[in-house]
Amino acid sequence: MRHGKKINHLGRTASHRRAMLANMASSLIKHKRIVTTVAKAKSLRVYVEPLITKSKNPSTHNYRTVFSYLGDKVAVNELFSVVSEKVANRPGGYTRILKTGNRMGDNAEMAMIELVDFNEFFDGFKQDRKKSNTRRSRRGTSTTVAAAPKTVAPKEEIQDAVIVEDVVETTPEVTNDNAAPETSTEESTEETTKE
Repeated sequence: MRHGKKINHLGRTASHRRAMLANMASSLIKHKRIVTTVAKAKSLRVYVEPLITKSKNPSTHNYRTVFSYLGDKVAVNELFSVVSEKVANRPGGYTRILKTGNRMGDNAEMAMIELVDFNEFFDGFKQDRKKSNTRRSRRGTSTTVAAAPKTVAPKEEIQDAVIVEDVVETTPEVTNDNAAPETSTEESTEETTKE
């Protein structure tokens, strides 16, 4: 029975599991996105997110602690130089798991785990999408709520506005059949320079 055992052993011994998670975390930090099974992705999230949090405070102690977990100098340098700058303002949740379907051979549930701040597709998608405030009534119909409440102007102001629009002066066009056709300013300047 597995009562009280909270971690997924992933069918491996403790040393094998630690080595596998260290390799996967190094690959995730270097490549920003990897494809694995859902169970391994969930275990990797628990393993790598505290390391990313430690990278936000670049002290010698944190370098050594992260290196003891990863065992890869290139990944540690990448984490403390590139990744920590991107996630500096994020309070947590540095990874995203996207399920990709089942694997062909053994029907294992597959997923892609990626660092959230390094996905340009979702960043552009968030900026393009406008947030609309919707409110649902009990009847199931949704209505869009305007950002600012509409104010109704009194009838006097509406009538004054209409009158102001009617009073706008326009210069009447003079139509004279005997008048010479107008020439553009460029043509007139050319004629004066020739004379």
